[in-house]
Amino acid sequence: MPRARRRARGLALGATLPYSDLSPWIEAPDAPQPALRGDQRADVVVIGAGFTGLSAALCLRAEGADVVVLEQEFAGSGASGRNAGHLTPTIGKDLPTLLRLYGRERARKLVQFADRAVEYTEDTIARLQIACDYQATGNVLAAVHPKQESRLRSAAQTARDLGGRVRFLTGPEMRERELPDAFLCGVLEEQGGTLDPGRYVCGLRRAALAAGVRLYEGSRVLGCEPAHPLCVRTDAGQVRADHAVLATNAYPVDFWSGPGWKRSAVVPLRVSLFETAPIDPAVRSELGWRGREGIYTAHEILESYRLTARGTLVGGSKQVRYAWGGALPPGRDPAAFRAIERAFRQRFPTLSGVEIACFWGGWIGFTPDFLPLLGSGGARGNLHFGLAYAGHGVAQATLMGAMLADRVRGKPHACEPALVRRHFAWPPEPLRFVLAKLLNGALSAVDARTDRQVEALRRAPRG
Repeated sequence: MPRARRRARGLALGATLPYSDLSPWIEAPDAPQPALRGDQRADVVVIGAGFTGLSAALCLRAEGADVVVLEQEFAGSGASGRNAGHLTPTIGKDLPTLLRLYGRERARKLVQFADRAVEYTEDTIARLQIACDYQATGNVLAAVHPKQESRLRSAAQTARDLGGRVRFLTGPEMRERELPDAFLCGVLEEQGGTLDPGRYVCGLRRAALAAGVRLYEGSRVLGCEPAHPLCVRTDAGQVRADHAVLATNAYPVDFWSGPGWKRSAVVPLRVSLFETAPIDPAVRSELGWRGREGIYTAHEILESYRLTARGTLVGGSKQVRYAWGGALPPGRDPAAFRAIERAFRQRFPTLSGVEIACFWGGWIGFTPDFLPLLGSGGARGNLHFGLAYAGHGVAQATLMGAMLADRVRGKPHACEPALVRRHFAWPPEPLRFVLAKLLNGALSAVDARTDRQVEALRRAPRG
């Protein structure tokens, strides 16, 4: 369905809230690839046409493999076309947690993996000449209250000790960069920046088709017979292949008849985002922010903000939702939309007259340790999976595609040792649901207290 029609339907559902079923980054292609019909044979079948699946397909095709990619809607319609577009070397919940869980040497390898993911994505954009408005501005993890400064200083030092390319920005340095006044100090991630994720995933799609990848859109996978060759079934056809690559990230997979590793190891969470209407140039000038760095806040459940090439501001997160049984939570969440708009208004008072043009929802995959999941399963070890990027998927998913291609070829990628670990499992229902509610409530309460303190400081008399 064309974007205009889908968005109109979303606006009707949203009533006074301008909600879209898709994001403003992406629209259905004018000429979608046909759905799978009948029997096909391939060397590799890839399930999911987002950053991971398309990256894997391109790498495999470059080595001469015959690759089929199956996508239930159209390439990029999932998380790859719905995120905020921050290309960042962030890894795990935070580096102190990684140190406690895995020790210094593994934490160092994870930092190297995250840095390499950014570099590989930048290389991919340049090599394939993808026009996705990439700006190598870096991203800033910013404090919104003075109490957060010591934690950010400690985080910056830990990152440097582990080889990360970061530096702490003091208040005067933030003002020198003309970052918005709400952000008091921060940690600058010098690698990465922001991009248009819709244009990026569409660029990967074009490159894959040009390379001879057989992409079937509108082809929902219903089942997989884990034999040799594998047989992956859709509602109108099937593909037999020597290997399968599962690249569905947060999206639940119910067809796999194995031990249920994905359902126990990965849960989908829904986040909400918004885009403003175009900002008047005079108002934009008053805002400053000349470096256009991506910003995300030092909350427990972060907020993210960035400027776009089309003169708007995209922001959100802050609110996450879990649904019973690991199902995808609904994309439309008016309470979350109101919460992220309140945060936006608090951070950007000079934009009080700028309207929200669109809200939308997207889904991210989480493991208990907030790290990506990479491995192989099936009776013959020929079902390979790479997923669960905890909200940092633009970079990590792109590199994961290359790592999965190497797994198929039987030669592990140089970054793979950083991700090979004992996989923790989420508890079963109903404990998982209760735990998710308790954790989400506790973290949200901490953030709400911080926001009240920020508001109290803002209203306090000066002088």
